[in-house]
Amino acid sequence: MNTLLFRSATLICPNSEYHKKSVDVLIKDGKIEELSGNIDAGKEGLQVINAKGCYLAPGFFDLNASFGEPGYETREDLISGALAAMAGGFTGVAIQPSTNPPIHSKSEVSYIVNRSSSFLTDVHPLGCISYGREGKDLAELYDMKLAGAVAFTDGNRPINDSGLMSRALLYAKGFDGLVFSYPEDSSVAGKGKMNEGVVSTFLGMKGIPSLAEEIAISRDLYLAEYNDSRIHFSTISSAGSVRLIREAKAKGVRVTCDVAAHHLVLTDEVLKGFDTNYKVKPPLRGMEDVDALLEGLTDGTIDAIVSQHTPHEIEFKDVEFEIASFGIIGLQTVLPLALKTGLPVDLLVEKLSVNPRKILNLPLPSLEKGDVANLVLFSEDLEWVFDPGSNKSKAANSPFIGQTLKGRVLAVCNNEQFYYQQ
Repeated sequence: MNTLLFRSATLICPNSEYHKKSVDVLIKDGKIEELSGNIDAGKEGLQVINAKGCYLAPGFFDLNASFGEPGYETREDLISGALAAMAGGFTGVAIQPSTNPPIHSKSEVSYIVNRSSSFLTDVHPLGCISYGREGKDLAELYDMKLAGAVAFTDGNRPINDSGLMSRALLYAKGFDGLVFSYPEDSSVAGKGKMNEGVVSTFLGMKGIPSLAEEIAISRDLYLAEYNDSRIHFSTISSAGSVRLIREAKAKGVRVTCDVAAHHLVLTDEVLKGFDTNYKVKPPLRGMEDVDALLEGLTDGTIDAIVSQHTPHEIEFKDVEFEIASFGIIGLQTVLPLALKTGLPVDLLVEKLSVNPRKILNLPLPSLEKGDVANLVLFSEDLEWVFDPGSNKSKAANSPFIGQTLKGRVLAVCNNEQFYYQQ
């Protein structure tokens, strides 16, 4: 990698003396060699990047991305998924076990770890809670942990068996493992296609009530408290969920949670056009839920923002709304959507860079002299078009394809590799 000089970047790193200050950052051989107000740019072989008006922060980390490999490479393979993550500013991703075979043993975990070892973006597998994602028998959690799994989840399949979830929490506690809960009571959600409310009634479509999510959260909070275990809720979406988790945190329950970026800016009103690219699960809710999610991010109830990147082949989306698959690709649109909320940039960096790594007990990148360079350079003002040319994913199931988005990732650096897009 070349010797790089980021000129006049605004540093966003709370532990640094240069936090929120304009600074020059020199990177050599993958490490930060110097930080100061004015670094000499006359060195031979130096690549200078004008970062005035842009932010330099620890690389983003996504707690919820789905790739297809192994088994569903036509949706997304590890290479294309990592490229999309890199273009979105993510130097680390935790990928869901919804592959074929599922990531339910040390063999699949080792495959992911070894296959992605040379990437700029660190790819961390999430192991299954249950064998085969069938919700019946506990998978070999400890073996997967030793092989490199950073947490455990059945992906977009909820654990409906309370006893199984309780055993998973207790077993993972023994080796400081972490269980991710996808909160949905399937018997309440039924065959709903969108949020249950005024819009679903207007459209004559079966709805998924927020109650389905909140019942599951209530159950798992009780189980986590009973077992004195850590638990993390993936992609919460309702005001009631925020309230439940806020109250649990106040009681001392060891709970964390995240929210998908699209749930922060979209409501179920957009479904009036029956665009299947807006069909996600949990579904887009009402404006009161969006407001509650934003408040939860501000007061610390919600710990992280995720992409919930869910690629699909075109035949799963270019069909009637009723039978279309849930999910959108999101790795490259997280930053523009997060900025659209109007939340402060330093808070967004906390939710995108710092807290996800804290949740998984991974090392936090530090922008100090001598540290390994793990960083992202981005602008909150630059606009770009998300189109087939800029989309790095194999899939195109995003409602934002063809749109001009505000907020752009300019560069990422990690593992002695550098990616720059002008």
